[in-house]
Amino acid sequence: MDLNRASILGRLTRDPEVRTTPNGRNVASFAVATGRIWTDQSGVKQERTEFHNCVLWGKLADIAGQYLSKGRRVYIEGRIETRSWDAQDGSKRYRTEIVVDNLIMLDGPKGSGVAPSQDNPPTPIDPGPQTPDVGTDEIKVEDIPF
Repeated sequence: MDLNRASILGRLTRDPEVRTTPNGRNVASFAVATGRIWTDQSGVKQERTEFHNCVLWGKLADIAGQYLSKGRRVYIEGRIETRSWDAQDGSKRYRTEIVVDNLIMLDGPKGSGVAPSQDNPPTPIDPGPQTPDVGTDEIKVEDIPF
């Protein structure tokens, strides 16, 4: 048995970009930055930031587009996929992404300045069944479980 699982907690580096595929399914993409700080053998403090490309589909893409923005803290889970394509100059290009299937918003609602507390912890968002979502209804705050 194999396992392809990624879990990261970090901040969005840009606002989500939401698009619609030709068959009507919504897809969102953004990058998440994660930082690591350590002290090397000589006692010097080191810092490194990694950037992770993330892709969300269907209802989860709609939620990300509506409620996430640059700088927001998120916890995401998903699988790692690498896709390839031929560039216009004829070269082969590759992109490794996390295909997100679980998202937890760690900051309060956009613009509220309120973070979740111990009494009201963040709730994972269940994207529901992963079938093509062709509806164009706006997501209402009452529909979000947090």
